[in-house]
Amino acid sequence: MDIITAYQKVGTYRGAADICGTTHKTVKRVVERHAAGETRAVRAPRPANYEAVRALVAQDVKDMRGRISAKRLLPTARAAGYTGSARNFRRLVAQEKKAWRAEHGRTHRPASWSPGEHLVIDWGVIAGVHVFCAVLAWSRFRFVRFAADETAATTMTMLAECFEVLGGTPKVVLADRMGCLKGGVVANRVVPTADYVRFATHYRFRPDFCEAADPESKGVVEALVRYGKDDLARPLLLEHVQGLEGDQQAAAARILADLGGANRRAADWCAEVNAVVHSEIAAVPNERLAKEADLLTELPSLRPVIGPAPATRKVDKMSTIRLGSARYSVPNRLIGTAVGVLVDGTRVLILDPGTGEVHAEHPLVAPGEASVLDEHYGGPRPATPVRAIRPRSAAEKDFCSLGPVAEAFIAGAAGAGHTRLGPELAALNTLTAAHGAAAMVAALERATAFGRWKASDVRSILAAGTGVPTPRPAGDALVLDLPTAAGRSLAEYAPATKAVSS
Repeated sequence: MDIITAYQKVGTYRGAADICGTTHKTVKRVVERHAAGETRAVRAPRPANYEAVRALVAQDVKDMRGRISAKRLLPTARAAGYTGSARNFRRLVAQEKKAWRAEHGRTHRPASWSPGEHLVIDWGVIAGVHVFCAVLAWSRFRFVRFAADETAATTMTMLAECFEVLGGTPKVVLADRMGCLKGGVVANRVVPTADYVRFATHYRFRPDFCEAADPESKGVVEALVRYGKDDLARPLLLEHVQGLEGDQQAAAARILADLGGANRRAADWCAEVNAVVHSEIAAVPNERLAKEADLLTELPSLRPVIGPAPATRKVDKMSTIRLGSARYSVPNRLIGTAVGVLVDGTRVLILDPGTGEVHAEHPLVAPGEASVLDEHYGGPRPATPVRAIRPRSAAEKDFCSLGPVAEAFIAGAAGAGHTRLGPELAALNTLTAAHGAAAMVAALERATAFGRWKASDVRSILAAGTGVPTPRPAGDALVLDLPTAAGRSLAEYAPATKAVSS
């Protein structure tokens, strides 16, 4: 309610002042001016103290495309005669920047994605661990993996794995201007590398690139890179940092040394986030992908060879190949054959040149070192070297025909330093002919067990026959389950007490 109306209704200055929230003197002045037919005097606006430098600030904001700060402009304004406060000057700069953006600023609109149309990819890095992220735009299906670098071969390998997970290929793959995929720029149009064009032709998609320094054009994957680093890579780093006194570089080296395990963690994380409702589309990405899969291009029947061709090596007699002055073992069945060798980050893959089957996988080692796997040689290396028993003379062949027990007897006698073993083999063969092979084998077993290596010792054993004791080392304690019997309480054996009469 205005002052005149309030005064007309209540008829008093103080009553009208109480209604309008002002003083009675103000009410009196307004009523008297209204009765005299006068209008309220309008005060001429007083110019701000920064108006003298407004044109200067507007020109600098225009030249700097709205990216200059008031702190940088204030010394220039002071030299031009501005004497006001820094706070007041910031108001002027804010006004001019707002005006410039209103005229020249960029406006955004929500993206409208079509099913089966766009796959958006990007790289992120944290503590030396590279994170590849891809989002199928319409279904918001997310794909995250770890890698040791961001080379073209690694990027295309990740894309090929992503297509396998999706079950098809989208029409367009949108990326930023990655140096590994960019062959050049002509009139702001990115020219992809020849390798990337061949890869795209094989999988039948169109490569596309966003504007330079324009993350807004692929914000759907920028958010995934942030989530992948914060929710997946950082917890993995913290797990490996424990015990390394906070050394993140050493933790990153551990992750890169076991990329297979890290990528299994990444696959589990993707399976988890793709199975819950996405906040933007209010739907489950897995369910949307099931609908979108029919619109994806079918995968080619043959998979392309990505990166440089594997080097060819011949497996030597030690069942190893040499690469970079280091040795790597392969299954011994491949001795004499040619295999392909491929370095994948910190791994060395030994492949079949024809089928691409992986025969062996090793960590990359330094020159002069060797990476040997026991399973390639049928088992672990023996603790001591084994010298085979190879009979040459007729006496040796006759004695060794008794089997492994004869070989064990020769090895034991040689180890004990029995220098007369060779001449005594003829006597041992005579004992075999006299007593039979079965009795001789039993005698040799007993002689080996008790360390008796002379022919006379074996003859004594044969003469003693089978009725000799065979001592054995002490075994475990004998534990028997004894039967239990019902017992009686000691109170039952106490003498009976009789009452004594006085």
